Amino acid sequence: MNILSLDTCFDACSAAAGRGLRSLTPGIAFAFEPMQTGHAERLLPMIGAVMSEAGLEFRSLDRIALTYGPGTFTGTRISVSAARALALATGAEFVALSSLRLMAMSARIPAAPTRRIAIATDARRGEVYFEVFDRHTMQTVVEAQCATISAAAKLLGQGPIVIAGSGAELLASEANREGAEATAILADLLPDALDMLFPACELPVSRTVKPLYLRAPDAKPPAPSPFIGAGA
Repeated sequence: MNILSLDTCFDACSAAAGRGLRSLTPGIAFAFEPMQTGHAERLLPMIGAVMSEAGLEFRSLDRIALTYGPGTFTGTRISVSAARALALATGAEFVALSSLRLMAMSARIPAAPTRRIAIATDARRGEVYFEVFDRHTMQTVVEAQCATISAAAKLLGQGPIVIAGSGAELLASEANREGAEATAILADLLPDALDMLFPACELPVSRTVKPLYLRAPDAKPPAPSPFIGAGA
């Protein structure tokens, strides 16, 4: 199976290409660059580079795997728009993962005795994007949401839990004040397209994909003018 994966949700841009992923001799290429802005400018050259390095032509793609949010408004739209355009041009199918789930799947997360893991990313304004998973089954225990640090801490439960991501320290500190046993790890953890390649062979195909926004947009359309449509 030939797969292209990509992510632009948070402070990094990444792409990975896998050729013959179900064969005995797969070819893999990947790129990951931390960045706060510039995802749109870097993503397409990055895709071209990993496709070339993996020896893949776009018409041979079977699937395009992507993260669809949560994340920054611009970053989330970039990955979804790019995937839609590539799928239209190649006929490849979508495999979509939330950015928080992909982070929870990271090989960087060490084995630990805790049954649950939370991913918490700093959403600014004293809020986090977070989701809690059963680390053995990867089933969602607490649904993905944007919440204040205090509200998120109350949803973690009382048992021991590991929290990863840029909001981990803030959330773990609040949870411990609430009497929970929380440990913060990997504050620099970000989604990585490479982690999607092999799982994308087995994950269900999505018929369509749209951005997941957990927070309402900051900008609001202006109120209609009272003079529009008024008689002279």
